[in-house]
Amino acid sequence: MIVSGELAPGQRLNERQLCEQLAISRTPVREALKALTQEGLLQAHPNRSPVVAPLDAADTRDLIQVVSAIEALAGELAAASVSEAQVAELGILHYTMLAHHARQEMSGYFAANKAFHRRIVEYAGNPVLLWVWDLLSLRVDRARYASNQWPERWQEATAEHARILELFTARDAAGVGQAMREHVRKGLSVVVASLPAPPTA
Repeated sequence: MIVSGELAPGQRLNERQLCEQLAISRTPVREALKALTQEGLLQAHPNRSPVVAPLDAADTRDLIQVVSAIEALAGELAAASVSEAQVAELGILHYTMLAHHARQEMSGYFAANKAFHRRIVEYAGNPVLLWVWDLLSLRVDRARYASNQWPERWQEATAEHARILELFTARDAAGVGQAMREHVRKGLSVVVASLPAPPTA
């Protein structure tokens, strides 16, 4: 709900209302709120309900540096040993994204997009790399979802996925790594450009 913007930045969360809305007890809701606070998606205040954290331009720029490096490395490692079946699976996810894009189905597109990126990290065959990627997953999800709010950028992303798939098919490890790096940077940079600059001291 935070990733999709259903819960907007600055919105205060009420435990009781969330319990009713999600039809669950307070214990899992409280655990979820604690976890989301640790992930940086919520801001905690003493004796007050947590608030949805705003997307921060500086934090997102830092995220771009880290995630672009992780996915570039994953792409290089994966392309060096990827199987025909794995390339085919990436192709299925790519065409699933295209179908959702054609129907303007953001949630379906986003699910296939996340699966596409995670499969590449999985195919790299490095458990530490996958562990780090998963640690950043929620923060990356939020920024990536926001980047698709611009139709032009959404269209560009589909073309970039097609290029990544083409390079995987050719087993071009260096090309995949560079394409992944540029893809992450372009997508998240759109989000940074839309965010207000922090006030000067």
